[in-house]
Amino acid sequence: MSKDKNPRRVADNEAMAKLRMLRTSPQKLNLVAGLIRGKKVDRALTDLAFSKKRIAADVRKCLQSAIANAENNHNLDVDELIVAEAYVGKNLTMKRGRPRARGRFGKIIKPFSEITILVRQIEEQS
Repeated sequence: MSKDKNPRRVADNEAMAKLRMLRTSPQKLNLVAGLIRGKKVDRALTDLAFSKKRIAADVRKCLQSAIANAENNHNLDVDELIVAEAYVGKNLTMKRGRPRARGRFGKIIKPFSEITILVRQIEEQS
């Protein structure tokens, strides 16, 4: 006997990709995620390609993964996809330190974050 198939976590006209352990703070990553929310995927890819933020390359990779999931796994039309949601979460925080004057210790926090991108197929109005 085999197990039942897991139900889909997203709707039939949606696909998702998640990227974990990005070496940046969630606040900085959210600025880049806000750049692409609600846009068509081709426009979002162009904006990420020409963004000066370092983390934009990783977000672009995640968006391309979501597009590939939509096309290959869920048979959605790539030309009708929009970025429905792009949300950011906290992940691990490395704690490091540096010796300071008078025997004190300067705390250095190195945050990690994660991003989830949800693309949705919309029908074009004619």
